[in-house]
This record gives sequence, structure tokens and C-alpha cells, in this order.
Amino acid sequence: MRECGINLPKQDLDVILNFFEKDKDGMINFTEFLIALRGKPNDRRQAIIDKAFLKFDKEGTGLIDVTEIRQVYNCSKHPKVVSAEMSEEQVFSLFLKNFNDKNNLGKIDRKEWNDYYSAVSYSIDNDDHFVIMMKTTWGLD
Repeated sequence: MRECGINLPKQDLDVILNFFEKDKDGMINFTEFLIALRGKPNDRRQAIIDKAFLKFDKEGTGLIDVTEIRQVYNCSKHPKVVSAEMSEEQVFSLFLKNFNDKNNLGKIDRKEWNDYYSAVSYSIDNDDHFVIMMKTTWGLD
């Protein structure tokens, strides 16, 4: 902030840092900034996000295995697969990178899932469209 000419007392900077900075590395990265600005999805959207997560987290561990997601997530109609620029596995790998699997365990935790779908939700204006997209993507009723 100082580099941008914003000089605030340390106490105020600490408040700002605590609000935005979630991974406790002492820096506010762009993703943390966007997550803090956009807020959380409304109750209807969060309910469908939760329903999709729970479809895969049957044991209630708070983790889902990417192999289970691959069985449901259909990459065949992705434009780069249709044009033969990428394989379905390449498209799926790109999709998984959205979840920031920091430990590279092939697992997605609830926070990673919610953060990703909060961002997706933010880009879709209509609640009905968001719910339909989630139902279609994850085979929900």
C-alpha cells in the first residue's frame, strides 16, 4: 500500500491485512483480494454448491477425491476437445487447477470447492442459471 502512496498507521494496515489475507503468508495476493471483495454466494446458491460437494463427500470427511469427480465431469464437449487441441484429460487437469490443491494430494477440500464456486457464482447474474449450471455439471436433481 505504501508503494501506491497510501500511508496508514500500522494498526489500520494490520486490520486490512487480517481482513484480506487468508493463507497467513503476510501478503495479500490477487485471489485473496477478489474473494474478500465479492463476498459469499446467497443461500440458494450456497445450497446447490453444498449439494454438489456432498454428492462426492459421502463419508463426511470434508474432502473429495478427484477420481470421483472425473467420473461425473464431462469434458467431451469442451471447445478445445471438440477442436482436438486438447484431450479430455488435459481439459480435466486444467479444471482441477482451479481448486488450488496446495498439497497435491488429489483431494479438494470444502474451502477450495466453495472458493471456486463463489468465483463462478459471481460471474453468473441469474440465480436460476447458476442452479441449472450446477445441476447439469454435477448430475444433481
